Amino acid sequence: MKQFAIQIALIFLLVNTSISFAQNPLNFGSSIKTADPSGHVWKDGKMYLYTSHDEECQPDFFMKDWHVFSSSDLVNWTDHGACLSVDDLSWADNFAWAPDCAYKNGKYYFCFPAGTGFKDRVNSKNSTKWMGLGIAVSDSPTGPFVDAIGAPLWKKPYANDPCLFVDDDDKAYIYFNGGGDYFAAEMADDMLSVKGDLIKMDMGGYNPKREGPWVFKRNGNYYYTMPENNRILTYYMSKSPIGPWKYQGVIMQQEGESNNHHSIVEFKGQWILFYHRWLKTKSTCDKTQRQCCAEYLYFNEDGTIQEVKRTNAGVGKTSAD
Repeated sequence: MKQFAIQIALIFLLVNTSISFAQNPLNFGSSIKTADPSGHVWKDGKMYLYTSHDEECQPDFFMKDWHVFSSSDLVNWTDHGACLSVDDLSWADNFAWAPDCAYKNGKYYFCFPAGTGFKDRVNSKNSTKWMGLGIAVSDSPTGPFVDAIGAPLWKKPYANDPCLFVDDDDKAYIYFNGGGDYFAAEMADDMLSVKGDLIKMDMGGYNPKREGPWVFKRNGNYYYTMPENNRILTYYMSKSPIGPWKYQGVIMQQEGESNNHHSIVEFKGQWILFYHRWLKTKSTCDKTQRQCCAEYLYFNEDGTIQEVKRTNAGVGKTSAD
């Protein structure tokens, strides 16, 4: 009996000191379905996550607003609600897809794709869908954001899933999915237009189909990362924010036939990969829906990225932390 009691005590001790709590998908405190996470650490040191919002059992990808969440430890999150909706726009009424945000000039600039029309997935010639990129501004990282232009940055080419990157010299760049081409542009100082022409970047001869890019800088290297073929996360490297780029390989393999979208950001000295998965959840429809997740990301000595595996624990901490 005494030996049994000792075993129970040891088990209790282990449970309370070393078992990781599962954190994937991220717990935002409700049943909200989110995708396309864009992570940023602002001046208060918190992680802010800007996401698209999958409505419950939505038809296709008909999406209406964007949400913001914040955390001091990546485990406990505050839901700040919708920061912008297509109802706030005069030029679009649907397709509130993958957003991004940047801080400059003492303000927060929220870059978002939105559009009109309908995509016929059976007979593409009948499609009327169009998408463009807008800029909304707020004095707060959580919004609400106000459409600053009242129109898209441009109408041609078709564009979605933007990334904003502000370099160390305070120059800002926008990257986006532009109908198959790898486009970038320098933003004007007020962040409400682009300088000059769109730049078709040199990708070193490897130009696969892809969705929204994510660009970041580490130790003098620029990284252009993307969901290659909309499913597998891969990346390029360069010494310039607009290339030329050299393809490096895989960050995260695809999961089934599901798409993916991501961001990579440093938080308290540790690099984090945010992404989404298609998971079965309690819902009114019997299908998988998208939810945001996170994993630790590591670099090799030469700056290349180690491949990341999906986990249930994610970036969970132990009770001893």
